[in-house]
This record gives sequence, C-alpha cells and structure tokens, in this order.
Amino acid sequence: MKTSNIFAQIPKQLKEELFEELISKDSFKVERIVSYGHSSPQSGWYDQEGDEWVILLQGEAVLSFENSENLRLKSGDYINIPAHTKHRVSWTLPQTKTVWLAIHY
Repeated sequence: MKTSNIFAQIPKQLKEELFEELISKDSFKVERIVSYGHSSPQSGWYDQEGDEWVILLQGEAVLSFENSENLRLKSGDYINIPAHTKHRVSWTLPQTKTVWLAIHY
C-alpha cells in the first residue's frame, strides 16, 4: 500500500478548475477539486443525480444555490448538498489555491 497527500502535486497555475477522482465504487466517489479564482460557468448550474458532501480544506469560496442565498465557505467548512439541488461556485480566492474534498454518494 502507498500513501498520498491531498495537498501534493497541485499545479501552481490552472487554466480551469481541476477535478481529480481519488476513489470510486458503485455510486460512491471521492474527488479532490482545486480552484485558483475559478468559478462555475455562468451558463449553468450543477444538478447532480446523487447527494454530495463537500469540505473546503484550504482557501475560501462562495457557493450559490438557485432560488436561495449565497453561502461563504472558509477552510474547515463543510456542507451536504442533496441530489438535484442546483448550485454553482460563484467565487474562489484569486491567485491562491482553494482545495475541496467532495464525496458523491
């Protein structure tokens, strides 16, 4: 067996947000997401088939929900997003890495 580090091998610059699947099985998936001032495309919302639990490990971000308020997250904050809850990332810290851990189930 080998260990890995959630903060290792993060590029210093990214053209787009980085999504990396760490493990998955059946309807369960864990992914690392890295943002450097990225946000979701203005043209759409995430509308996922399954629930998503997400924790912000480093940085800051704002999540927006359709027909609801914005939610500002800082390091250590987490949220459970039920299936088909339309949401998007409105803002992340520019030029500083924001690292998320997302569990889809």
